[in-house]
Amino acid sequence: MVNRLILGDNLEILKMMTSESVDLIYLDPPFFSNRNYEVIWGDAGEVRSFQDRWAGGIDHYIAWLKERVIEMHRVLKSTGSIFLHCDWHADAYIRVEILDKIFGMNHLINQFVWKRSSNRSSISKAARKNYDTVFFYSKSGQYTFNLHFMELSKASKDLYKNEDEKGYYQTVPLLVSGKRNGETGMTWKGIDPNKQGKEGMHWITTPDKLDEYEKEGLVYFPKNGTTPRLKYYLEQSPGAPLSEIWDDIRLVQGKEVIGYPTQKPFALLERIIKCASNEGDIVLDPFMGGGTTLAVADKLDRKWIGIDQSVQAVKVTELRLNQQTDLFTSLYANSYTLQLHKYDYDTLRDRDAFEFENWIVGQFGGTANIRQRGDLGLDGRMPDNTPVQVKHSENIGRNVVDNFKSAIERYDKKLFEKNIAAGTPAGYIIAFSFGRGAVQEVARLKNQENIIIELVPVDTIIPVSKKPTIRIEVNELSREASGIREIEFIASAQSKAGIEFYSWDFEYNAEKGFRASVIIDKEGRQRAKLKAGQHNIAVKVVDNDGLESIEVIKLKVNGTVERE
Repeated sequence: MVNRLILGDNLEILKMMTSESVDLIYLDPPFFSNRNYEVIWGDAGEVRSFQDRWAGGIDHYIAWLKERVIEMHRVLKSTGSIFLHCDWHADAYIRVEILDKIFGMNHLINQFVWKRSSNRSSISKAARKNYDTVFFYSKSGQYTFNLHFMELSKASKDLYKNEDEKGYYQTVPLLVSGKRNGETGMTWKGIDPNKQGKEGMHWITTPDKLDEYEKEGLVYFPKNGTTPRLKYYLEQSPGAPLSEIWDDIRLVQGKEVIGYPTQKPFALLERIIKCASNEGDIVLDPFMGGGTTLAVADKLDRKWIGIDQSVQAVKVTELRLNQQTDLFTSLYANSYTLQLHKYDYDTLRDRDAFEFENWIVGQFGGTANIRQRGDLGLDGRMPDNTPVQVKHSENIGRNVVDNFKSAIERYDKKLFEKNIAAGTPAGYIIAFSFGRGAVQEVARLKNQENIIIELVPVDTIIPVSKKPTIRIEVNELSREASGIREIEFIASAQSKAGIEFYSWDFEYNAEKGFRASVIIDKEGRQRAKLKAGQHNIAVKVVDNDGLESIEVIKLKVNGTVERE
C-alpha cells in the first residue's frame, strides 16, 4: 500500500493500514485558528467532513485529532517518527493532551519553530505571531536523524572577509587550549605549544599534517609574528548545523504557488524528509492538502502515501506529481495508485481483460487465477474455493451461464454438490451487465435444480460512474503586427456529480502526458497569446467523484486561427 493517493476520511483509512508499516509521518492538520475558514477547496467531501468540527471548541478539536494520532502511532514502525505541524492557538494542548500521552514525554526529540516571515504591523498593540510549531517525536529510542545544515547567515558569511585565488576565507586557530605531551604537543616552526598561554596549548593536529597544510597553502602566517592560523574557505562550510529555530525558509512564492491557501514551502518538507528518513523509506501525509509532502518525497526517492477527504486535494496532488516527471506514462501506470470514491466506467471497459479479471476478483474478495490455460475458463475463487468467472463485457447471455455451470461441476464436483446441498452459491459470474436470457436461466437453475449461480454486476462490487463530458469554445480576441494572437478558451463540462475544477496545459505533448500550466481554474476560462505556428492545448476537467476527461485543441496560427 505504498505510492498511493487516497480519497477519504484519514481515520477510516488509517484503521485499515498495517501496523508498523510507515517510517515517517508528517501532518499539517487544519489549525484550530482556522475554525471559521478551514474549508479550503470547497468541495462536498471536505464540507461534509468538517461541518461539525468546531461544535465543542478546543476539547472537541483535540478529541478529533487525538483519535487520528493514535492510529498514526500504531502504523509507525518502532524506528519511525512523526512531525506534527501546528500554530500557537493549540500547540500546548496538542503537545500535552495528544503527543505526550500517546508517544510519551521522553520521546519528544525537538520542538522546531518555523518563522514564516519577518513582516509586522506598525499599529499592532502586541508583537505579531509569525511562527508555526513543528513537534518531532519518535516512537522509540531508535529513530532516523540525518544532520542537516542551514545556510549561513549574512553575519557568518561576513566572517569570510579575506580572499585569495581559491576564494573567500577566514582564519581559525591552529593552537587550542589544553596541555598535550604527544605529537600535537611537539614544537613546530620553532613554536612550542606548551609555552603558549597560562595552561599551555597544543596543535589541532600532528606536525606532519601541519606540514601538508603548509604545502597546500592553507597556513596563514600573520605579519605581526603571532602564531600561525589555518585558512578555512567559505565553500568548505556545509552551513550552520540545524537548530530548533528555522528562520531561513519563507512562505511559498513565485512558481511554487498552486493556489492552495495553507500551502507549505517545498524547502520546509525537504528539510524534514531529509532529516528523518532515508531513500526507500515510506512517508505518510494523512492531511496532504496541496500535495507538497508527496511531491518532495517522490523527488527524494522515498515511497509515500497521501490521504485527503477533498477530491480537489487528491487531483491537484496528482497533477503536481505528473508535472515533475518526464516519465508520465510509466509513472501513472506503475509507480502510484489513485484510489477514488468511484471508478470511470469507460476506463474499466478499456482496461486489459486479464488485468481487469485479476483486479475485480480481488475487489470482490477472492483470489485470482494466474493461469490462463487449463482453468476451464474460471478466473478465480472465493476463500471457500467457490469458483468465480469474469466477463469483461456487457449484456451477458444464457450461453455464458450454461458453460459456467458445466465448468464449475467439472472443476470440483464435491464442492459443487456440497454447495447445492447447503443452498449456497455454486459459483459467481462477474460482468458489467446481464441479458434477460442469463437472468432467466439463473432463476430456472435455482428453482428447478437447486443450483445457485450468482450474477454479480461490476457496480455492486465497486462504485462506478461516467466521466464528465467537455467541450471547448475558442475565440480570437486580438492580433498584433508581429503575428501574435490573443485567444480566449472557454471550457464547459457536464457531470451528474458536479464539476470541481479545470486544469490547462498550453504546451501539451501526448508522449509526456498532461502537465498543467494552470493547475486550478474554477471558471474554465483562460486567455493566451500565441505565436504563429502549431499549438496543442489540453484542458482537463475533474468532477466531484474525482473522475476526469481531457480535451485536446489543435490550433494553427498563421494569417488566421484555424482549429483542426
